[in-house]
Amino acid sequence: MERSPHWREGRFHNPQSLWTDYPGALLSMLRRDPDSTPRTPVPVLHPTGTSLASASREGLRATWLGHSTVYLEVDGVRILTDPVWGDRASPFTWVGPKRFYAPLIALEDLPVPQGVVISHDHYDHLDRATIRRMRHWDTQFIVPLGVGAHLEAWGVPRRRITELDWWEPTRVGDLELVCTPARHASGRWLFDRDKTLWGGYAFIGPRHRVYYSGDTGMFAGFQDIGDRLGPFDLTMIEAGAYDRAWPDWHLGPEQAVRAHALVRGRTLLPLHWGLFDLAAHGWTEPVERVLAAARAAGTSVNILRPGDSFEPGLPAAPTPWWPALPWKTGLEAPIRSTVDGLKVQGAYQAGTD
Repeated sequence: MERSPHWREGRFHNPQSLWTDYPGALLSMLRRDPDSTPRTPVPVLHPTGTSLASASREGLRATWLGHSTVYLEVDGVRILTDPVWGDRASPFTWVGPKRFYAPLIALEDLPVPQGVVISHDHYDHLDRATIRRMRHWDTQFIVPLGVGAHLEAWGVPRRRITELDWWEPTRVGDLELVCTPARHASGRWLFDRDKTLWGGYAFIGPRHRVYYSGDTGMFAGFQDIGDRLGPFDLTMIEAGAYDRAWPDWHLGPEQAVRAHALVRGRTLLPLHWGLFDLAAHGWTEPVERVLAAARAAGTSVNILRPGDSFEPGLPAAPTPWWPALPWKTGLEAPIRSTVDGLKVQGAYQAGTD
């Protein structure tokens, strides 16, 4: 960790710092949208172990299991991203964001993937109970620097853990994985902020390429990721859990569409929404705004129902599966990242402004 160029003064550092308006964040949570959690059951699908184990027709399939958990097949190699089967995104079992619906498939029924990828150690991405249930899996855990210590403490053998810095590659079968930069943070308690690294991943197979953003704000690195590792057949980019008071922590819908273009993606699959109440906006607002931004940009986007799969050549869902609820547009509640804490006019265009 200490040999990493991103480690200074006892912690990891972002490419650009994160700006937060703490009074504004508190006020926002006190005025949260009345539809920040679903009032009716979320319509979901339940994939089976047989369906997930079957080979995709084109060699690429992504099955969304909620939030940032995706069962991914790239050219015959299966990867599970940020697995969370727990009831809450919290250090406690009795308080904290509670999932909107139960896990879509029992963990014991999931075909064991060749790799499990963790983007960072926040509770909605790294769930202790889930990892402990996986600790005997014959799989490789790929994590950013420092996150392996959590897994070891929870019973995962060290030989099954690969820790990566930004731009470092590893292989799982015929698939190359590259840990990519991100603009975010880490920590599970009050005093361990940024003691472990965060990142995204590029999955590079013989025929297909997929990009997973992890959690990130807008930053200039997207252009570099696209130039060095793209183009990508599919991008899985976080688009939910955002607020004007903390615009650098997550992308938000419009900047997710922009990031997709910068990394040279073909089809966008928005993640990080629809399972936990992590911000003050309505629970369906992220996808409504993604669709509006995608239409304006001419971007191909697929909004999966929880439990559904993306495969090349299959059409996107013809009608929205989520309820029609009031939502604020990007003009009404814009998310505009800063450059090292300095506000800019319009959405930060990752080095092109």
